[in-house]
Amino acid sequence: MAVGYERWGPMNEHQPLSAIQEGPFSPMGNNYFSSPSSSMDYSHTPAYSPQMASSYNTQQIQDYPDTRMPQHYTECPVTEAVSSLVPSGPLQTAIFSWSSGALGPTEPVQQVFSGQMDVSKLEEARMFLRGMDYSRTTWQDDDGDTILHIYTAKGLREYAFAAAERLAELGRLDSKEHKGKTALLVAVTANHPEIVQDLLSLGADINACDVKGQTALHLAATYGFPRVMQVILSIGPGVNLEARNFEGLTPLHCAAISHSGTLKTLSSLSSTGLGDASLHALAEEKLSWLQMLLNTGASLTSQEIKSNKTVLHLAVKEGNIQLVRHLLKTPLDNMRDFVNMKAHGHTALHMAAGLHGNPHQEEMLRLLLSRGADPSIRNLENDQPAHLLQSGPHGEQLKLILKKRSASSRRRVMSLQDQE
Repeated sequence: MAVGYERWGPMNEHQPLSAIQEGPFSPMGNNYFSSPSSSMDYSHTPAYSPQMASSYNTQQIQDYPDTRMPQHYTECPVTEAVSSLVPSGPLQTAIFSWSSGALGPTEPVQQVFSGQMDVSKLEEARMFLRGMDYSRTTWQDDDGDTILHIYTAKGLREYAFAAAERLAELGRLDSKEHKGKTALLVAVTANHPEIVQDLLSLGADINACDVKGQTALHLAATYGFPRVMQVILSIGPGVNLEARNFEGLTPLHCAAISHSGTLKTLSSLSSTGLGDASLHALAEEKLSWLQMLLNTGASLTSQEIKSNKTVLHLAVKEGNIQLVRHLLKTPLDNMRDFVNMKAHGHTALHMAAGLHGNPHQEEMLRLLLSRGADPSIRNLENDQPAHLLQSGPHGEQLKLILKKRSASSRRRVMSLQDQE
C-alpha cells in the first residue's frame, strides 16, 4: 500500500492585532488569542488563531480565518503606565527612518521596505523606556512575555523598536516567552514585516526557534506571508534554509504543505459550487514564495526526517498537481534521481499510483514518467507502482501506461549495454 497520510499542523498560538486598537494601550494577558471568527478570510492577515489548522492529512485543510476581531488584553503593572503615552487611533504619517544606520548590526540588514516611523512617537517611546529600571525593562509576565513581545504583538512599531533597543543593550533581545517565541518570531507570525526588519536590524537572531523547532522562516513559509519572507531572505547567508523543526521539516517542506492546504480548501469550495478568487490568488502567491525559497538556495532534494519525504512526495501524496507541475519544471541536473527518491520505500510514482479517484492521477503519472520515474522500482512490500493502481477499466488503462514505459526503459538499458 502507498504511504499513509501524516498529520502535521502549525502551532495554535498568538494572534495579535491586525490593526492598532483604539483606546489606551493594554499589554498581553495570558495569551495572544482573539475571539474565534465566524467567517473565513483569505487575505494576508495575522496567523495566530486557535481555529487555524493546516494539517497534512486526508481531511479538509482550513486556511486562514478572519483575524480582524477585536482583542482584549488584561493590564499588567509593569506597562500600565504606558497607556497615557500611546494615543488612540492610527499612527501618524511616518517621517522617520531607522535606515540612518545609527543602530544597525555590524552587517546591516538590507532594507526591504521604505516605511518610516513617526519620529515623535519613537522619541516618546524611548523616553518612556529610559525611565524604566533594569527589573522593569526585563520583566516577563506569567507567560514569559516581555514588553517587547507585547508591543510587537500589538503592532506598535515605535514602541517595539524602542524596547528592542533597550533589550539589545542588556543582551535580552532574544528573550523567549513560554512557547519559546522570541519577539522576532511573534512579529513574523503576526505578519508585521516592518517590525521584523527593525528587530533584525538591531541584531535579533534570525535562526532562533520556538518549542516546536520553528524558525522565523518556517513560520513565514507555513502561514504564507511573502513580505515577511522577503525581509528574512534579504539577510543572505545568515539564514539557515535547511533548518529542521521538530517534525523534521525544512521551510520548503512547510511551504509545500501550506500550498496543498490552500488548494484543498479551494477544491472543497469548488465541489459545493462556490468559488473564491482570493483563494486562487493566494495559491499562486504561495507558489511564488515557494519558488523564492528555491531561488535563494533551498534544496529541492531535502527529505523530512520522519519518513524521508521530499517536497515532491508531499505534493504527490496530496494530489497537488499544480505543485507537481511546478517542481518537475525546476532545472535540476539529477532530476531522474530526484524523481526516484524513496520515502518509506515508496517513490513518487508509487504514491501517484495510490491516488485512487483523484482527477489528476493520470496526468501526475505521465508527468513523473516524462521526468524519469522508473515504474520497475519496488517498495518495501515488493510492489511496483502498477500493483498499487485501482481495479477496473481506468486502473487497467493506467497499468498499460506504466508497462509501456517499463518496457521502453528495459530496451534502452539493453541498447546501452550492447553499445558497451
